[in-house]
Amino acid sequence: MKKKNPKKIKAKLKNKNQELGQTKNSAKLVLFIFGLGPIIGITIFLYSKGFFNSANM
Repeated sequence: MKKKNPKKIKAKLKNKNQELGQTKNSAKLVLFIFGLGPIIGITIFLYSKGFFNSANM
């Protein structure tokens, strides 16, 4: 049976870790944008409709 070269195994693991890190960062960025985007949009919409203005009787 052929023995695997430890250097090749470490290189493969390092590449996988780098790819995983990029995936985690991009996932956080997407969640941040899509999480805050609708909240800001709804706030602007409600403000434009006068939702936050005090009622004058």
